[in-house]
Amino acid sequence: MMEQNITPLDYHRAVLLRESIEALQISPEGIYVDVTMGAAGHSRAILEKLTTGKLFAFDQDRDAWKNAPVDDRFTLIKENFADAKNWLSIHGVKKVNGLLADLGVSSHQFDTAERGFSIRMEGPLDMRMNHQSALTAHEVVNEYSSEALTRLFRLFGEVEKPHVAARHIVESRPISSTQQLITALIGEEDWKNHHQFLAKVFQSIRIEVNKEMEVLESLLNQLPSLMEVNGRVAIISYHSLEDRMVKSFFRSGNVEDKMEKDFFGNIIRPFQPLNAKPILPKEEELSQNTRSRSAKLRVAERRA
Repeated sequence: MMEQNITPLDYHRAVLLRESIEALQISPEGIYVDVTMGAAGHSRAILEKLTTGKLFAFDQDRDAWKNAPVDDRFTLIKENFADAKNWLSIHGVKKVNGLLADLGVSSHQFDTAERGFSIRMEGPLDMRMNHQSALTAHEVVNEYSSEALTRLFRLFGEVEKPHVAARHIVESRPISSTQQLITALIGEEDWKNHHQFLAKVFQSIRIEVNKEMEVLESLLNQLPSLMEVNGRVAIISYHSLEDRMVKSFFRSGNVEDKMEKDFFGNIIRPFQPLNAKPILPKEEELSQNTRSRSAKLRVAERRA
């Protein structure tokens, strides 16, 4: 496959850049982690704030590796951030002062037809963020039972009448491309009239292929032992499932949102949420980058 000449801006425009960097309150000598490097927009902004500090970034997508900054203070870990604590430990890092996560799919992944993420372009049923992963969208669409697909669409996409979408897919097998999947779901109708429905189905399949909710939960559970006291975590999410999980963890110390209180009625939790409501993109950013419209930033600080 011919290598594309892609600039970081083409790859992905960093969302909520100023807000997330300000939220981290970066110490020039600190240790920071960007678990979703992508185009390295957030990473480069963090590096600008550092003097003797260090930045470690994660990205499992080989298409993103070319965006890595060339800087002695920067280390790229070419792995999934589900095991961030272990990989950082291998690099001699036990505690960090700040961590940033910009969840979801990059613009480059959406705009590259052969990745299979987009409903706008014909492509194979892939949807893997890591090219080496075994499970693809093809297996999910063609091998999962109607019951399993119904569960995915209900849980990960909040699709209306998920059983109907699942039945249409099962009855149309084999399905080998994104366009065939769309045709199975809505027939020959204009996809624009069904954009939200199709986006939810594609989102459900993508989340399953990449185990996104399990990966996020794993990261959150590592944070208490990874963060220094007063260290900050900034997480940008793009759909309600992610945002709800992050909010629950920051508020209660667990993704189930089960609150425990001490003798005085104070919530026992490792982090203090710093914003009751998520920080949203401003109008200027929304006008320049429409893909930021669903972004929500939540910030929390490690308690003593």
